[in-house]
Amino acid sequence: MKKYLVAAVLIVSFAAPALAEEFYVVFDPASHKCEAMHNIPDGMKSMGKYGSMDEAKKAMASMKECG
Repeated sequence: MKKYLVAAVLIVSFAAPALAEEFYVVFDPASHKCEAMHNIPDGMKSMGKYGSMDEAKKAMASMKECG
């Protein structure tokens, strides 16, 4: 029983960071284009934080700044 509990804890500890992934829609004022990224580079404006790449892309499609 102890062996299964240790295995379950290890699996959860390795899977948890992947489930907590965040994506940002960032706007580049120089090129006037948006992009979905894992972080916000210097000089770019954050347009929102999303839980998946699909959510970020759908949000970009509806933003007028992103064209």
